Parts: sequence; structure tokens; C-alpha cells
Amino acid sequence: MRTHTPAAALLTPALAGFVAGTALQLQQPALDDGLLYAAVAALGLLMACSIALVHSRPLAGAALFAGVAALAFSLCGARALDIQARGLAAELEGRELTVTGVVAAMPQRGDTGVRFRFEVESATLEREAVRLPPQLYLGWYAGPADAGAAPPDLRAGERWRLQVRLKAPHGHQNPHGFDYELWLWEQGMQATGYVRAGPRNAAPQRLAQTWRHPVELARQSVRDAVLRQVADRKTAGILAALIVGDQNAIERADWDIFRATGVAHLMSISGLHITMFAWAAALAVGALWRRGQRLCLAVPAQHAALLGGLGIAWAYALFSGWGVPAQRTIWMLAAVSALRLAGRRWPWPQVWLMACALVLALDPWAMLQAGFWLSFVAVGVLFAADPGAQAPPARSRLRQAVDRLRAALHEQWVVTLALTPMALLLFGQVSVVGLPANALAIPWVTLVVTPLALAGVAFNGLWALAAAALQGLQVWLEWLASLPFATVSLPAAPLWAGVAGVTGGLLLAMRLPWHARLLGVPLLLPVLLWQGVRPPAGEFELLAADVGQGNAVIVRTAGHTLVYDAGPRWGPDSDAGHRVLVPLLRAFDERVDILMLSHRDTDHTGGAAAVLSMQPQAALVSSLEDGHPLLAWPASTRCTGGQRWRWDAVDFELLHPAAADYGAAARPNALSCVLRVSNGQRSALLPGDVEARQEAQLVASGAPLSADLLLVPHHGSKTSSSADFLDAVHPSLALVQAGWRNRFGHPAPVVLERLRERGIAVIDSPHCGAAGWRSWQPGQVTCERELRPRYWRHPVP
Repeated sequence: MRTHTPAAALLTPALAGFVAGTALQLQQPALDDGLLYAAVAALGLLMACSIALVHSRPLAGAALFAGVAALAFSLCGARALDIQARGLAAELEGRELTVTGVVAAMPQRGDTGVRFRFEVESATLEREAVRLPPQLYLGWYAGPADAGAAPPDLRAGERWRLQVRLKAPHGHQNPHGFDYELWLWEQGMQATGYVRAGPRNAAPQRLAQTWRHPVELARQSVRDAVLRQVADRKTAGILAALIVGDQNAIERADWDIFRATGVAHLMSISGLHITMFAWAAALAVGALWRRGQRLCLAVPAQHAALLGGLGIAWAYALFSGWGVPAQRTIWMLAAVSALRLAGRRWPWPQVWLMACALVLALDPWAMLQAGFWLSFVAVGVLFAADPGAQAPPARSRLRQAVDRLRAALHEQWVVTLALTPMALLLFGQVSVVGLPANALAIPWVTLVVTPLALAGVAFNGLWALAAAALQGLQVWLEWLASLPFATVSLPAAPLWAGVAGVTGGLLLAMRLPWHARLLGVPLLLPVLLWQGVRPPAGEFELLAADVGQGNAVIVRTAGHTLVYDAGPRWGPDSDAGHRVLVPLLRAFDERVDILMLSHRDTDHTGGAAAVLSMQPQAALVSSLEDGHPLLAWPASTRCTGGQRWRWDAVDFELLHPAAADYGAAARPNALSCVLRVSNGQRSALLPGDVEARQEAQLVASGAPLSADLLLVPHHGSKTSSSADFLDAVHPSLALVQAGWRNRFGHPAPVVLERLRERGIAVIDSPHCGAAGWRSWQPGQVTCERELRPRYWRHPVP
């Protein structure tokens, strides 16, 4: 084989420059002018071409790195400008639009309706043509929102005429939270909305079944067949994920088990699945090719096997949804295959960087996904830990099997050791039982469950065998997840600590002398021993989480934590507790002492079960009625005005409701727990959803209402925040937790006017995201949207 030439050696800085330039552009808070990107691209091209005049290889490499980085920066910026230009016009938000288009992907059905991607062909507003983004993310719900019937069985490729209401993509912005706006941006969906199918709206019309998106239609047909034929819903969902990549089919409880045991990567279409599929396909193609003498004379069998395996693996990746893990695996396999066919052997960093650059060229924003880093770092670690060393051939088949098993265990140990710091950095927890779980799950899922599941597409009866094999594995995983030490959670460390930790894990895993490996130990310490900063003694802080239309506030003192309300519930497997509060509490390494639920409305209690499950030591304080399911919690008490306690020189006092209020037939809002937190100098008032009548009672009772910070009652409803109440509280700052363009119109204009008349600064969730306030800095509010601005995030008017 020919080795790489000096010219080929320049490929490393070129590929590294492409990756670095893309990464730099993704950090931009706002996009620049197109002319600036063109100028930077021209400069980069000039620098890249200048290497012909440079005789020093280090200087040539530096010039090529900088030039390609500038080109990548500009290309990514230009693509972002094009996406941004196709966004939804502000004047079309909330209007009744008629759109005609095609269902572009298999719909995701839930208990409350169906969500689907819609490819727009035409759109009108009051019979006038308007321009919309090319793709929309729509929901079709049945219920009070539109008073319509249940949505039909939508099929990929169907053309429909629908009446819709749209809004710009807007997601929750919380520390260490999921960036929904980035996900929509990456998918090319620049508007979200829902179908208007009520009696006052034009009836939706199915126009035709087109031939567009045939792969998506086939995926949907296979998924539906699995869900019909496999009796156990949980098992059917996992099989659907393994066959067609529908991760939404897996229930949340199962995802919790897979994450706790470190096998979540196996239960979706991962790089491992694609690689194993390519290997099996190459073996089959090679065996069949060797049977034809003319075929072998035309194309060598090993080349045919390589191309056939890659082609079949590409088809499988496409059928499974062409997710980022599948893409990066296909491009890495393609790079290796191209080198083998060309008779070249490149150093592993070049192969690794080429696959990385190819993925980023197609999808730059993939770099911001946790899976991207886990996959590429894992592959890089395996390359670096065993750079192609070949062991001498074993003499017996038994010895060969032992060597393969030992190599597999070593690889799993190396990846686990190196990626543990990164998992802590990205997710705040790591599975302690991941090694024994993966030792069984990897061969079982890749060699037994997945082949049976895929073969079931042709012979449906094999799905029963796949389900049985999967259920046996689930028993093992559930037992491991139930162990008290199954996972370890640590506070989220800064980026530098995570980079140091991954470097330390790599040093420990590499084939180096022990004295060199031990240098990795001190590098692991920052991420393992990191502790978050808490308020000083006698002070407190609040974090009003961004949960949309609902309340959820974390109150922290020097040594205690209270959570006031737990946000809304969006569906059977989706709530603010699981999606927002649990990640927040884990990232801050919080031990919750009290979960206080102001009243029973689901926009305040929706995430309570998830929080209590994560924090079993927490006491529940609420105004919930007798018989409410949450009152089964052992440490549950009723909130009553007059209750007081003191944490770290900070006083907590409940002002409402009175004990007698529970006997009266009252709306849930009237029983809201009103909590005042004070250190004697600064104070905050959290009133739930009390309305004007309860506000008047509190003012008349002479309760200590004055506060520096007020959580605006009832999300800013016009039935609350009366003038007398605001005068009694006399806050300098008002926080409004409400959803962007919520259907209630919160906060009401009349409430905002009252607040402005009194010179009270207003901070709301849509503009701020998660809002942080500290008693020792009462004039400052930290907004998550301002701390980490990015150009793909919604610029709220």
C-alpha cells in the first residue's frame, strides 16, 4: 500500500480548520451581513491558496488551517442567513391561514393528538397569497382548543388543505436544558402551529396521496405494523425504534431505565447498529459475489463486499430516518472504504477528522448535539487507545474466541473510562452499572434482537421472537437500574473541567507506561469534585424556571432548597418536572427539602410526580384536596396561613389560605399557598394563582405583603394583581411566568399597565427564559436568553 505523501499531510490542518471554523460560527450570538461572510470567504480562499508560495510545512499548515477555517465559517454563516430569511413573518403569527401541502414525514401520534411535518406548497390569508417557511411543524389536536373531532390517520406523502394558526419557533430556555429552537432550526422548520378543525373553521381536506416521501411512507407502514402485531406496547415501541428509528415510540419509563444502565445508545439507531449492519451485509455480498467467476474477474470480491456493505448500510440508515448518529457512521465508513479502494492508508486522525468534517458540511448544527460528541470522542478514543496494533494469530478457535471477548471488554472499558467525564458534563449523571449492562446488551441487541427485528419486516412472525428476546434483556436492565448505586449524579462542571476530564480519561485508557497514565488522575479531579456555588448564610436566591404557561420556582438558601410549584403537564409522557426541573436540580446538585404546590391546577402540579420521584426525601406541602393522588406521598402536609420556619437565617412564612378556607366550596385558585421569603432586608412573595378577592383579604388582614420581588399572581391574569394589592406589596420587580402567545392572553394588558404606572420593572418568561434573582443583588435579574444568546433563537418582539 502507498503511504500518505507530504501533500496528503496537509489534509490534517485543512480538515481541522473546517471543523474549527464551523465551531466558531456556531458561537455567534447574531448573524453578520452576507457581504461580511463573502469577504471572509475570499480572505480564506486567498490564505488557502497561499500555501503554494510557502516552503515551510508548519507555515503552510497554519495558513491552510486558517484559510479553510475562514471558508467554513463563511459557508455556515451563509447557510444560516438563508434559513433565517425563510422564517415566518411576524404579521402572520396567530392569524387564520389556509395552507396546502404534503405530510413530509411519518406523523407522531400521542394521546392528545398527532404532530407532523408539513411541506408547504401554497398559503393564503383572507384569500390573498402569502409566503410561509418551506416546512412547518404542526399539531392536530382534539378537545377544547378547537372543539374538533379526533385527527384522522395521517400518512406520509398525503396532500392536505388545512386551516392553521402559526407562530415563530419558541422553546424554553433553562440552564443545562434542551434547546428546542435549535432542534427546529436544524430540522429546517421555521414555524410551528396547530390545525384549526373546529365547527367554525373550514373543514380539513385530504386532496390526494402523492408519490412524494416514499421512504417515510414505508417507515410509517412498518412502524404501524409492529405496533399492531406486537401485543406488549412497551416492547413494540422499542422494536419500532430499532427498525425505523422512531425514538418517540419508546415510553419515558423505559428511557429512564436505559439511561440509568447506560444502554440508551443501543435502543435507537446508533453508529454501532449501522456498523454491524454494514459488516453483516459485506459478508453476505462477498460470499455471493465469489460464486460468480465473471463477477470476480470484473470486480474483486473484497471490493464488491466493501461497496455492497456500504450501500446496504446506507439504505438501512436512510430507512431508519437518517439521524445524526447514522449519518456520521455512514460518512466514516465511506471515508474508510474510499481509502481502501484507493489502496491508501491514512493515519487515524485524518480518517476521524474527514468523517467529522463530512458530517458538519452536511449539518453544521449537529456539532451542538450531545450524541455528536459522544460518538466522535468514543471513536477517537478507540483509535488512540489501540492505533492498529495487531496481536499474533491464535492457534485455536477457543483462543480466538477468548481474544475477541477480551478485546471487546477492553474496548468497552476504554470507552467507559474516557467518556465518563463527558457524560457528567453533558448529562450530570453517569451509570455505574453501565459496564455489566453493556457487556450483555451490546451483543444481545446487535446480534440477536436487531437482526430478528429487521428480518421481521419480510417475515412478520419473527417480531414475536425479537420481542421475547428483548423482554428477557429488559428484566436484566430493570434489575440493574433498581440498584441504589446504579447512577451517580454530580453538579454540572464548566467546560474546561469537562475537557480536562476527557483528556484524563484518555490518558488512563491509552497504551502508555503507567507513570504516564497516572497523569490522567489529576485531570479527572476537577469534574469529579466540582461543587456549585450556593448563597451565603443569611441570603437566598430564586430561579424562576422557563416552563411556559405555568409556575415553577426554585428557592435556595445556604443549605436548603424549596421548589414552589412544578410547572405544567403537556402529555402522558411529557411534563415540566421531567423535562425542566429534574435536569435543573441534577445540574445544581440540589437536595430538595420541600416541594410546595400552591394549588391543584395542572400548570402548577404537572411535574410534581417527577420531582418527588427524583427527590424521595422531600416533604410535600400543598393545598390539594383530599383524595388527590399526590397526597399519597408519605411526608405530605397541608399549607395554612401562619406556618413559619427558618433556614440559614432566612424566614419562610405562609400567608394564605386560612384553615377555615378549606371547608368552603372555593375555586382552586382561591386556596393558593401564598409564601413570603425574607432575610429581614430583602424579601420575595410567591402568591400562586390568588385572585382579586383573596388579594383584598390579604390586604385587609394586615399580612406582611411588602416584597422586593413579586411573582405576578395567576401569570398576569386580569382577575388578579389588583391596584390595592400591588400598592401593599410595593415591589421593585415583577416576574411573570407565562407561555409565549398563550391562549389566555397572559399577562393581560391592564395588569401590565398597572405595573408600569407604579414603576415596577416587569420580567417575563418569553423574553427572559429562566430568570434568576439574588437577595444580595436585588436590582439585578439574570436572563438565560441574554446570558447565552444564539442567532437561531427566537427574537421575541
